[in-house]
Amino acid sequence: MNVGERKEFFMRQNKLIEKITASQLRDDIPDFRAGDTVRVHALIVEGSRERVQMFEGIVIKRHGAGISATYTVRKISNGVGVERTFPVHSPRVAKIDVLRHGRVRRAKLYYL
Repeated sequence: MNVGERKEFFMRQNKLIEKITASQLRDDIPDFRAGDTVRVHALIVEGSRERVQMFEGIVIKRHGAGISATYTVRKISNGVGVERTFPVHSPRVAKIDVLRHGRVRRAKLYYL
């Protein structure tokens, strides 16, 4: 396999991967950034039951793009900081409510 054939093979493979992931991207994701206060409705499976657990806090970072994009939400629970990372396009996230848009000058708010 020469260089041209390898390049063509990888280009076809990338197009196939893009086509598959495009069908799995969600279109109901609201526009939010680091600094925004959000409420994430996460589906939790306990045995044969499913329930919705809400996690409300400040978005401290967004990472990545496409199907592998994630965001991290931080809240203070009983005086202890809790951070949870969610995939943006996960089917386990039922809904994301943006409660407040924050005005920050950083993309990563690790100092919170």
